[in-house]
Amino acid sequence: MPVKIVIAGGFGVGKTTAVAQVSETPVLTTEAPITEIAAAIDRAEEVPEKTTTTVALDFGRITIDDEIKLYLFGTPGQDRFGFMWRDLTEGALGALIIADSRRLDDSFAAVDYFERAEIPFVVGVNLFDGVARHELADVRWALAIPDDVPLITFDARDRGSVLDALLAVLNHSLSRVT
Repeated sequence: MPVKIVIAGGFGVGKTTAVAQVSETPVLTTEAPITEIAAAIDRAEEVPEKTTTTVALDFGRITIDDEIKLYLFGTPGQDRFGFMWRDLTEGALGALIIADSRRLDDSFAAVDYFERAEIPFVVGVNLFDGVARHELADVRWALAIPDDVPLITFDARDRGSVLDALLAVLNHSLSRVT
């Protein structure tokens, strides 16, 4: 059974990295170099190590078991590419919203989008440098995440951690459907 999962979040939170860590197939990515003009628009100074950005989508696939394959669609993180989200989320069972606890304000748009679209989601705080900058209860409060929405930590660079986050999305989404 093919299941569509969207991986969303702000600029530079780890969406492309997460898809690349778990995909069994070569990742289809639309990475492009960050230009000086784009860097100013996208506030790239907040993530100085980032030299490329997703301009359309990332796509990967992972087999969960004999019956379920997850098709992963990573969104671009910049506001200027927000018009693409509707097409990328159509038919999705659920979403993993990746948050960077160093820049929580970049997560509001994704949380608001999935709440309005009524697509079940899990918020995963990416552990940059292996550290969460805030307690999960404080992140939940700051982003006004409802209590029934799972809030987890994970590391987008670690395959097992990303898989656990995707399973949380799958379980949460299926519990909302049944």
